[in-house]
Amino acid sequence: MPVLSSDNAAERIVQAQLDAYNARDLAAFAACYAEDVKVYRLPSMTLSLSGRAALADHYASKRFHLPRLHAALLHRIVQGCRVIDHEDVTLDGENHLRAVAIYDVNADGLIAAVWFVDAE
Repeated sequence: MPVLSSDNAAERIVQAQLDAYNARDLAAFAACYAEDVKVYRLPSMTLSLSGRAALADHYASKRFHLPRLHAALLHRIVQGCRVIDHEDVTLDGENHLRAVAIYDVNADGLIAAVWFVDAE
């Protein structure tokens, strides 16, 4: 899905983190998040990560070492400071999973919270 340029700051930072994710650029990826970012799993509302350092450690060890890692944007909804992405993600270039992420962007233009929706 092509992403058009946006005047919405929330959409811009979410796109920047997606681009950094696909480039496996940990510094650029982490820079998109607030220092005190919170990451939750839905529907349980379990807090899975807290803080930019924990987020960077997680992605460094669980994702960015995978050479065929890629997330393709399928759909995006932007409503003010919230962005909802539906993605097709592959870790190995062969097996795919669908992911839904809800991003909340703060007044500084950084991602302050993320909710990942678990498949049921």
